[in-house]
Amino acid sequence: MSDPCSLKLCGEKRYYCTVELTLQVIGGKWKPIIIYRLGDDMVLRFSEIKRSIPNITQKMLTQQLRELESDGIVHREVYAQVPPKVEYSLTELGKTVVPVIDSLCDWGAEYEAWRREREPQTAEA
Repeated sequence: MSDPCSLKLCGEKRYYCTVELTLQVIGGKWKPIIIYRLGDDMVLRFSEIKRSIPNITQKMLTQQLRELESDGIVHREVYAQVPPKVEYSLTELGKTVVPVIDSLCDWGAEYEAWRREREPQTAEA
């Protein structure tokens, strides 16, 4: 393990440990969900991604897709046609993140079950 206190630089990202770097690339409220939706070799248009994540704004989705593209996780394919057609998919590097996202999904299901076991049962009326 490298010195946890030394500042490192990867591209434009500054970090002290690789967990911090990982969270800068794939962390946040929306990026893991976008990666999850594009998993399993999905190719989706912007509107399809937006529909699959109802609470995300168009502006935020655009921003998050641009960041993921800049970090090499998402590929953006623009087709020269009218009306314009743009498709998004995971890069080979992006596909390596899918097992991590799947593990987060599994953990979330376990946590959900754990919480349900501990919630007080309400009587049916």
